[in-house]
Amino acid sequence: MTVGISVDLGSPTPPYEQIRLQVSALIAAGGLTPGTRLPAVRSLAADLGLAAGTVARAYKELEQSGLIETRRRNGTVVVGPPAYSAPDAGATGSGASGSGASAAEVGAAVEHVIQAAAKAGLPDEELLALLRVALQKRRGLPPGVD
Repeated sequence: MTVGISVDLGSPTPPYEQIRLQVSALIAAGGLTPGTRLPAVRSLAADLGLAAGTVARAYKELEQSGLIETRRRNGTVVVGPPAYSAPDAGATGSGASGSGASAAEVGAAVEHVIQAAAKAGLPDEELLALLRVALQKRRGLPPGVD
C-alpha cells in the first residue's frame, strides 16, 4: 500500500496532510476501491519513517470526510470515493448514454486529483502512473499492459 504514498519531510505541507491527500487522490482515481483494506497505522508509520500519531491523524481526517472507516476485526477500509465522483441518482441529465457523470463532473474530479497531487508534492510522473494503474484495473488488464 505504501507504493504510491511517499512523504517529503522537506515539504511545507505537513506529513499527515501529504498522506491524507495521497490516499484521497488514490480513492478518487479508483486506485483504492470501497472495501480495500488500508495498512494499520503503526505499519504505515513504520514504512514511511513517521510517528504513528502522524498517520493516525491522516486516517482520522479521512474518516471524518467519509472516505475510510475503521472497523473492528477488519481494520481500516475504504468506504467510498468523494461525493463529487458519484453522480446523483435524481439528477437530470438525459444524455444519450445515461451513464452518470457529465464531462464537467469528471473534469472537476480530475482537477481535484491534480490539485491534491500538487499539494502533496507528488510528481506528475507518479500521478500519471497512478492513473494508468487505475485505468488498467478498470479494463481488467494487469499493471504495465496497455
